[in-house]
Amino acid sequence: MTAETLPLLKDDRLVMVVGNYGSGKTEVSVNLAIRAAASGRRVRIADLDLVNPYFRCREARRLMEAHGISVVVPPGAQAWADLPIVVPEVLHMLSPPAGTLSLFDVGGDDVGARVLGSLRGGAIATGYELWQVINPQRPFTRDADGCLAMREAIERSSRLVVTGLVVNAHLMEETTADTVLSGLAVAREVARRGGLGIRFVAVMESLADEPPIRAIGEPVLVMKRHMLPPWLLPAGEERLPAGRPVPLGRRNGSHGTYRD
Repeated sequence: MTAETLPLLKDDRLVMVVGNYGSGKTEVSVNLAIRAAASGRRVRIADLDLVNPYFRCREARRLMEAHGISVVVPPGAQAWADLPIVVPEVLHMLSPPAGTLSLFDVGGDDVGARVLGSLRGGAIATGYELWQVINPQRPFTRDADGCLAMREAIERSSRLVVTGLVVNAHLMEETTADTVLSGLAVAREVARRGGLGIRFVAVMESLADEPPIRAIGEPVLVMKRHMLPPWLLPAGEERLPAGRPVPLGRRNGSHGTYRD
């Protein structure tokens, strides 16, 4: 499967990204949005992480807007409030016009996915993709049983059905090709038992050219790291309103790319 035939870059209009805490779903969502915009799609992304105050895609708002992406978050200082705010624009995103991709970055676990229940009717009417990001290096999803239990909890909470898997096996800076391959093996077992397809494997660019990754046999999303917690930012890093840090890579216009 080539980059040009990946569903995200063709006909999908509504894609929601879910997963457990630490799976890296926000990093995946940001890189997906930028890649889709680079392919010529009009992209709107909604930050629906109402649970975790760190690693929300709104942290990369300037980066994404620089790529022509519309970022839907609460206005003004409310954008940085740790409150469960869903703005009305999110409802309009449920029926995107032709050529536009609506991408939802959803909070972790079944608690974060609960917000999707209020959007269920519109999502079903439009037709949706609900992708579960899997990182077997995290507690509760270390094996297929854990990943399937997480899927069931998310589906109960959201009242929607997971339609595909995204493999994002990582150990932050200690990630190796073996980390990715072992995570892929778990995801393939989840796919087999759950009757789901693997949409792609997310890999940081530092590993993308390693022979085991090139021979992975699945579509690959090559990613740059945009999301960093405040305590890992370089000294003197520029900050957003209300003291929010600008994540690494926001100002350099970099983005991830798909490849086979």
